[in-house]
Amino acid sequence: MKKIDWYIIKKFLSTFFLAIGLIILIVIVFDISEKIDDFLEEQAPLGEIVFDYYLNFIPYFANLFSPLFTFIAVVFFTSKMAFNTEIIAILSSGISFKRMLLPFLLSALFLSLISFYLANFVIPNANQQRVAFEMKYIHGAGQTRERNIHLQTSKEDYVYVQSFNQKTNTGFRFTHEKFDDDELVYKLTSEHIRWDSLNQQWILDKYTKRHFYDNSQELVSGQITDTVMPLEPKDFTHEVKQVAVMNYKQLRDFIKQEEIRGSGNISVYKVEKHKRIAFPFATVVLTIIGVSLASQKSRGGIGLNLATGLTISFAFILFEQISTTFAVKADLEPWIAVWLPNVVFTIIGLFLMRVAPK
Repeated sequence: MKKIDWYIIKKFLSTFFLAIGLIILIVIVFDISEKIDDFLEEQAPLGEIVFDYYLNFIPYFANLFSPLFTFIAVVFFTSKMAFNTEIIAILSSGISFKRMLLPFLLSALFLSLISFYLANFVIPNANQQRVAFEMKYIHGAGQTRERNIHLQTSKEDYVYVQSFNQKTNTGFRFTHEKFDDDELVYKLTSEHIRWDSLNQQWILDKYTKRHFYDNSQELVSGQITDTVMPLEPKDFTHEVKQVAVMNYKQLRDFIKQEEIRGSGNISVYKVEKHKRIAFPFATVVLTIIGVSLASQKSRGGIGLNLATGLTISFAFILFEQISTTFAVKADLEPWIAVWLPNVVFTIIGLFLMRVAPK
């Protein structure tokens, strides 16, 4: 490492942290102005607002804006170096463009590792308090899953509930079917099911049980009974945003469980899992593009490079949103949808690096 490397690293990181700090302050100001009525109406304590909400709010939004402001920081200070002919001096001293790129990549790698650690370990823990605060003082009780809930509790058991009330932990028109080699052997239906939190079991109202045999069936019905099933109320009320409070291992195990149960949101969960790795990698990709774009002195000055950089960064974000939408709404594989923007913009970055002034 030479003095020029430390000079670039210092410029890179200081510009990035200054930019991300300013945007976080702006976001907090706007968020306070939007939610101040909720805070006052619900009489949220100042300590909870500061420590439970905003202190856990900062890592989430800092990581959310990280690739974008990495790119803006790179374009800004690299353009300034080019405008002051520092880039020309570096290249004229015998340092190759690829060698000059090294401190940029080291800084980007450092930020991407921080982003990876935040996304998979710090932010899920922080989100637990933040989401709990939002549910208590802002949004109120969470919304249940959509109607017509289908779950698979094991390879042989399937459960259906027409609707589920999260507040009372009751379900309407419940069905439990058990199969043996694709043949129905047991079916339980009930008009209502209620969760008995004291005994940790379900109470069934107006139920009917059918056991199917080769040429006959056994029918049992009644007004009320109880049963133990590998289900709890939270299994009917998972929200997509709840994955935000899971670390990477918990999210991976949760996806396996939801695959067995036949969840309709499985693509959303898989997109979230792959984004936690692909999103930090975008920092490195956008750094390569930013250096390649901004290293040449332009007649338009720093402003033209910033405008070009913002256009490319928003194009990246738009591409990412479109590709993940195809994964959720269509049949595109989630890992392809998440990694496709990185692959495409990596190719663009390598091309720009090749044609950049040497």
